[in-house]
Amino acid sequence: MANFLYLALDAKGEQTTGSVQASSESDAIQQLRSQGLYPTQVVQEGKGSLAEGGRGKTRGKKKVKTKAGGKVKAEVLMIFTRQLATLIEAGLPLLRGLNTLEKQEPDPIMKATIGALSDSVQSGATFSESLAQHPQIFNKLFVNMVKAGELGGVMEVVLIRLAEYAEKAAKLKSKLTTAMVYPSIVMFIAVGILIFLLLVVVPKFKEMMADVGELPLISQIVFGASENMLARPYVLPNAVWLFIVFGIFLMIFKAWASTKKGRYFVDVMKMKIPVLGDLTSKSSISRFTRTMGTLVTSGVPILQALTITRDTAGNVVIAKAIETVHDGVKEGEPIVAPMQACGIFPAMVISMVDVGEETGQLPEMLLKIANVYDDEVDTAVTALTAVIEPIMIVFLAAIVGAIVMAIFLPLIKMMQSVDG
Repeated sequence: MANFLYLALDAKGEQTTGSVQASSESDAIQQLRSQGLYPTQVVQEGKGSLAEGGRGKTRGKKKVKTKAGGKVKAEVLMIFTRQLATLIEAGLPLLRGLNTLEKQEPDPIMKATIGALSDSVQSGATFSESLAQHPQIFNKLFVNMVKAGELGGVMEVVLIRLAEYAEKAAKLKSKLTTAMVYPSIVMFIAVGILIFLLLVVVPKFKEMMADVGELPLISQIVFGASENMLARPYVLPNAVWLFIVFGIFLMIFKAWASTKKGRYFVDVMKMKIPVLGDLTSKSSISRFTRTMGTLVTSGVPILQALTITRDTAGNVVIAKAIETVHDGVKEGEPIVAPMQACGIFPAMVISMVDVGEETGQLPEMLLKIANVYDDEVDTAVTALTAVIEPIMIVFLAAIVGAIVMAIFLPLIKMMQSVDG
């Protein structure tokens, strides 16, 4: 039996915290529900902590008016969604649930937004209409799924699906970030070491070897590179000009990449780069199928679901392919035909979608595809990290080794001449 810390709401919507002895997290939740409590967070003691501040009331602090609708962290939105689902599932009316969460919300922007949502609902607007007034926080996916939940009377189910969708999307993003961060850090360190050696260490050794005759080729290359970087033909050293030119190029490229043609080119390259391209493709397909499956499962019409998925694809190439699928379905074609014509989606995806469409289980099949590709991304990231690590170490060793050889070969030559 383990000790679990919990954050829960009672029947009156008041927050309570404490601990409970249970064999597992699900057992702890079951115990709390039997006591008339509605848990919003349960963590095993020693393996995590409850949300900072316990979403409790703040005392002795002056209230600062914050504008609603600004950007908030994905985690804040995810917690709000799951807690609202818990309250509605427990039988609390929407308005009361919003008022309860507003009192307990520690994030100032989210707190102001919940207050604005409460006022809008109280004035007669539907919840989905109220959400649509804050597009920076609630995107089209969120708004349309809530709208479908309102029409089907399954608001709490839809909110739980949204929270799960956000959790899985965050997990996928974390995996991709992990794959990119490590090689970037190693490359940054390698460049830093190279610059330090060329600008600080090599010039000192070069002065010591001024009287040495003909230098080895590797020494000539390294000493020449060091001399060129320290030269000042235009007031500043060439090394500084190199950084300035690189910075300007980066700014120009970033500006171009934000244009329609530039973004398309960048997204195409992302999908064609060896190894990383496969990872990008799989993550994009996972995002498409999960978004589409979540929307259709929640009752959103397929054409509307395709439009929302296109707008939230995050990749222009995939977005264009989804637009082609949308146009085909609009003309009366089955979803498989335009997907096959795009040439973007793998045969396995097309085959599984075809089976799902024939059996009437398209939403479930889309979510299965997303799970499969999530696992493949996870495996690919692990394999990529395992391969990149030794390559980067060898690369770093080669750079440092070349400079060390360039320095020590002339020293050995000097020692031999002295002995002779």
